[in-house]
Amino acid sequence: MAAPVNPSPLNKAFKHLDIDGHDLPPSPAPSSPGNGKKYTLATELVYTESNDQYNASSVPIYQSATFKGEGNEYDYTRSGNPTRTHLERHLAKIMGAHRALVVSSGMAALDVITRLLKPGDEVVTGDDLYGGTNRLLKFLTTHGGIIVHHVDTTNPAAVQAVLSPKTTMMLLETPTNPLMKIVDIPTLSSAAHAANPAALVVVDNTMLSPYLQNPLDLGADIVYESGTKYLSGHHDVMAGVVATNDPQLGDRLYFPINASGCGLSPFDSWLLLRGIKTLAVRMEKQQANAQAIAEFLEGHGFKVRYPGLKSHPQYDLHWSQARGAGAVMSFETGSTAVSERIVEAARLFAISVSFGCVNSLISMPCRMSHASIDAATRKERSLPEDIIRLCIGIEDVSDLIDDLQQALVRAGAVRITTEGGIQALDSRDVEGGTAQTRQVTDEP
Repeated sequence: MAAPVNPSPLNKAFKHLDIDGHDLPPSPAPSSPGNGKKYTLATELVYTESNDQYNASSVPIYQSATFKGEGNEYDYTRSGNPTRTHLERHLAKIMGAHRALVVSSGMAALDVITRLLKPGDEVVTGDDLYGGTNRLLKFLTTHGGIIVHHVDTTNPAAVQAVLSPKTTMMLLETPTNPLMKIVDIPTLSSAAHAANPAALVVVDNTMLSPYLQNPLDLGADIVYESGTKYLSGHHDVMAGVVATNDPQLGDRLYFPINASGCGLSPFDSWLLLRGIKTLAVRMEKQQANAQAIAEFLEGHGFKVRYPGLKSHPQYDLHWSQARGAGAVMSFETGSTAVSERIVEAARLFAISVSFGCVNSLISMPCRMSHASIDAATRKERSLPEDIIRLCIGIEDVSDLIDDLQQALVRAGAVRITTEGGIQALDSRDVEGGTAQTRQVTDEP
C-alpha cells in the first residue's frame, strides 16, 4: 500500500468554509499555475509527475472512500482523493489554469458553474446550444428565478444590446453545436466585463478540447468541458471538467462539488487520465479525416458546416483563436426524409449522440441530442430539421468516405454515374419521384 500523502503547505492558505463559516473537510491544494509547463502541449499530455513511492508509470487508483487519521490532506473521497487530485493537477497544466476540478459529467460541470447564480441574475448565451445546456437553463428560468437572454453570439452588436450591469454570466460555445458557428471569445469577454466587471465569462470548450483551444487565454473566466468526449476519447467514462485562473473562484466552484458529492470517482479519474495521454494523436487523426470528409461532401453539392473549410463564413475568426478545426461537422440535404435514410443506411458510422470517440458517429440533432428543444424554438433559432451531424473517428478515411457514399446512394441523395463517380440529386425531386440531378462534379 502506498504511503500516506503528506499534507501540502499550500492547503493552509485555502481553507473551505460552509455557509455558516465552519471548516469543511480538508481538500487537495489547488493545482500549480498554468505557467508550470515544461514542454510542448503534445508532450505535456503524456508527461505526468507523481510522487508514488513505487514510481508507478500509471498513477495508482486509490479506490477508498475514507482515509485514516486527522488533519491530513484527505479524509473522505467526496471531498478529495489522490487519484482525482492527480488528474485535476494534470488538467490544470494542460488547460493553462490555476485550478481544475473534475465531476461526474459535462452537465454536472455546468450545474456546478450555475450554482454561482442567484435569483434575479441575468445570463447572456447563444441561440445555438447543446440541448442539455438549453434544458438546464430553461429549468433555472422557471425554478431558479434566473433571467436568460438567448442571442446570436456570432453578432457582437446583438450581444451588446442585451448586456447590462445586471449581466452576471455570459455562457458561450464555440464552435456551436450543431451549426458550427464561431464566437469571438476575446471581443465578447471584453464586452461582458465592460458591462459588469464582476460578470463571469464561461466557455464550453468540449468541441475542441485543450489541445486546440484555450479560452482562459482569450479572456474567459471559466472553461468547462465534457471529459466524456475528446479528453477520454473512448466513451468508456463520463466526466466533466471545470477550470479557472482565479483562486477564489476555484474555491467557490469546489464548494458545491464537495457539498453535493458530484466529484469524479477514483476509477473514472484513472480512466480519464489514461485517455488524456493519447489526446494529441487521436485529435490529429480525427481532424485529418474530418477535413477530407468535409471536402468530399462539399464537393458533391451539400451545404457543409465545418471551420476547416475556407467556405465557412467565420473561417478567419476561428483560426485566430484556435489551433485546429476539430472533428465535428454538420451538413444539410434539403429533406428531412432523405437525411433520415442517410443516417439509417450508414454502417461504419454508428447512430449515437455524443462525439469525440475514436469511432465515427452519425446523428440527426433535431431527433436526438437537441430533441429537448421544442420544434418552435428550433425553427426560431434557424436549426434545420434535416441537418446531419458527423463526428469523425480514427478509422481509415477511405472506408469512412466509402460508407458515406453508399449511404448517400441508398438514401437517394446521390447516384453513381456511368463514369464511376457520384452525382448529387435534388432532394425535392427525389421525394417527388423525378430524380433529377444537380450540376455538380462527377469526381468521386
